[in-house]
Amino acid sequence: MANRRHKPMLVLSDEERLSLQKIAQSRTEQVRRVERAQMLLHLATGASVRSVAAAMGTNAVKVHRCLNKALEFGVTAALDDLPRSGRPAEITSEAQAWIISLACQKPKEIGYSYELWTVRLLAKHIQENAVKAGHPSVVKISAGTISKMLSAHDVKPHKVRYYLEKRDADFDEKMAQVLCVYEQVQFMLDEKENAFYTVTTVSYDEKPGIQAIGTTAPDLPPEPGKHPAIGRDHEYIRYGTLSLLAGIDLMTGEVIGSVEERHRSREFVSFLQKLDAHYPPEWKIQIILDNHSAHTSKETKAYLETVPNRFAFIFTPKHASWLNIIESFFAKMTKSMLRHIRVSSKEELRQRIELYLQEVN
Repeated sequence: MANRRHKPMLVLSDEERLSLQKIAQSRTEQVRRVERAQMLLHLATGASVRSVAAAMGTNAVKVHRCLNKALEFGVTAALDDLPRSGRPAEITSEAQAWIISLACQKPKEIGYSYELWTVRLLAKHIQENAVKAGHPSVVKISAGTISKMLSAHDVKPHKVRYYLEKRDADFDEKMAQVLCVYEQVQFMLDEKENAFYTVTTVSYDEKPGIQAIGTTAPDLPPEPGKHPAIGRDHEYIRYGTLSLLAGIDLMTGEVIGSVEERHRSREFVSFLQKLDAHYPPEWKIQIILDNHSAHTSKETKAYLETVPNRFAFIFTPKHASWLNIIESFFAKMTKSMLRHIRVSSKEELRQRIELYLQEVN
């Protein structure tokens, strides 16, 4: 049987022993120096590494490391951490600026298929290009370090936050015009009993893409004690979509609507004809509406020329649908009547929308 190699026994001089005993009993020394002094005193009695670790409630690796340092560098050196080779090279401010600059570009702009950076992709690019870019201090940078750096600079290249560019040069003027019409309507309502007006104002828009969706199996009614909600099969049938062209008479609150297959100039002109037939011929009809192409098309203009001075269009600014009161009606309709709606055909959807308009009025 091969002889097992044993580590040399730690032998202390009287001076070393007294010094270690003083440190081991000290209340002002660092905890790690006190602990290591106690380890060395135990080891000097011939006790094994394992028994010393068990007696002190620590692990054998720590005791073994302390013994090795004492045997190689001396008892005094074993009480402290050995000097290290030094901190890793610091990331230069130029390298940090380069990394932030990269993060502020889209990866597709420098040859990748990605639209947005991931931290891993950014780390890979930095590691592969750091030397060529003149920043060797980050050639081994980790994804974690990059993540901390981006957070410190409040840069989040993996996210998208949407904004709306103000593209309408006449935004303020158009908004003021719409608000002025609303004030005019309010004044007319306040004075309605004392005056007679031959003008009305309609807030108009289209709600396209209302889906006609059907079920593949009958809905199950709620059943007490079993399932409190209506049961519905996950699968469904698409029958197509319809568009609702609608306007609210701001004087009376009446909703005038037309359910169509599409919402082109043809359908818009048809809606105008419906308004023309709805109001007395001597009335002026003001319409608040958006800038959809159908509202200013050749077909629409041609119709308006046949009814001069009958209609006046007040256009909302681009991207300002919130100014148009009809949008509130559409929102309510979506959250109530159209919520979870299922039909057997597009025709049924049409009938139910028309019934809803009757109920609202």
